[in-house]
Amino acid sequence: MSKQAIGVFDSGLGGLTILSALRRRLPNENLIYFGDTANVPYGSKSKDTVTRFSLAIAHFLEEQNVKLIVVACNTASALALGELRKQITVPVMGVIEPGAEKAVRTTQNGKIAVLGTEATVKSRAYPKAVLKRNKHAQVTQQACPLFVPLVEENWAQTPAARLTAETYLESVAKSGADTVILGCTHYPVLKPVIAQILGKKVTLVDSADTLAEAVQTLLIQNGQAALKGKGRLTVFASDDPKRFKRLAGCLLSDKIGAVRLKKLNV
Repeated sequence: MSKQAIGVFDSGLGGLTILSALRRRLPNENLIYFGDTANVPYGSKSKDTVTRFSLAIAHFLEEQNVKLIVVACNTASALALGELRKQITVPVMGVIEPGAEKAVRTTQNGKIAVLGTEATVKSRAYPKAVLKRNKHAQVTQQACPLFVPLVEENWAQTPAARLTAETYLESVAKSGADTVILGCTHYPVLKPVIAQILGKKVTLVDSADTLAEAVQTLLIQNGQAALKGKGRLTVFASDDPKRFKRLAGCLLSDKIGAVRLKKLNV
């Protein structure tokens, strides 16, 4: 049994959807969350830039003596996961493989659509992960660059969000996909409006629960699972921690407590 914490990071608020799933499945685990609010969004940035930010955060989490790092950001998972695994000494898990696995298990007609940031879509990380599991699958992608700002500004339930989603989802509806991957950890916040537009015949998939299950399995295999006691949560933001705490309170049903400021040296 290990009470070392699990490190979790994202470009901002989106990774809190992953954090919530981890807290539900692993209530005994200590968790450290880092939101890179100074540099959000990652989706419009280059691979080199995203990798640089991701490595800086991962090294900081290593300094906190974490036993595992969860990259709760699809863009960072798509662009930086390989380099993170080369340079970081603890296991590093991303969100793309669990999301692809769940989509392949879910689809009935073999048609899967991916909603993601521009960088994630350009990387083709999801089509590669899906086709590795089902070579006959048909995968379409749609970049949704305005979704992250809508979530970060707490506009997910506004008419602007509805209009934006309708524009992005037009091509998805035409594709005939019965399964849609929410390929950014911010996007589950927009799940109600996306589901309303696409209808009940389309299943929306995000990787939160699947990833939490994979984390639990790995910790048990490594003999590192915390089996007793209530886990503690520590939260860092790279800019404006008061705003982060306020917006997190709007998005989450559970409280996150104090948010500490930690500026990145990049």
